[in-house]
Amino acid sequence: MIRAVIFDIGGVLVRTEDQAPRRKWERRFGMKDRELADLVFNSPASRRASVGRATSTEVWAEVKQKLSLTAAELEELKTDFWRGDVWDTGLIRYVVALRPRFKTGIISNAWPDARENVKPQINESAFDVIVFSGEEGLEKPQPGIYRRALERLRVQPPEAIFVDDMRANIEGAQAVGMFGVHFTDPAKARAEIERLINDQVEKSHDHRTQAQT
Repeated sequence: MIRAVIFDIGGVLVRTEDQAPRRKWERRFGMKDRELADLVFNSPASRRASVGRATSTEVWAEVKQKLSLTAAELEELKTDFWRGDVWDTGLIRYVVALRPRFKTGIISNAWPDARENVKPQINESAFDVIVFSGEEGLEKPQPGIYRRALERLRVQPPEAIFVDDMRANIEGAQAVGMFGVHFTDPAKARAEIERLINDQVEKSHDHRTQAQT
């Protein structure tokens, strides 16, 4: 039986719907589309920050140096970088509605200050357990970060569904025995979650019926 549904944040619960603010900077520096996001999220400092070995300030300092920005330009870039992000309030309401029938959780690769930054949307009112890589020293798709979330939720891997927009992270969850839902859009994700829940209910019912015969 499914007892918990766990979500990624970036690319699932919050998505960059408007790329124009980032495109402005990419055009300025002759970058390809999405190259700015790659610079921010995959820089050496960012990789360290994702496992708690650097701060977000260090990440942005590296971006500043790489692009030869002034302090004022860096602040403008930071504002523009997040400007196109939109929280999926409908999907978050769906998460809230899963409780208390199911436990809910977060597993997110994120910098150490992520918890405070997303607190208005990602908090105990919607999620039983919130696991950030920058606090754990582990990141997806390492098996340990999934196991920590499962332990804190007090569920076994086959009792949990994990939703993420990156296939490698889904494969990491499946490798420890969880069910995976590859996020492409909210409606499809919700339908797949419900399908997995219903399949497990039917299998449980079939097993009970067989045991009684």
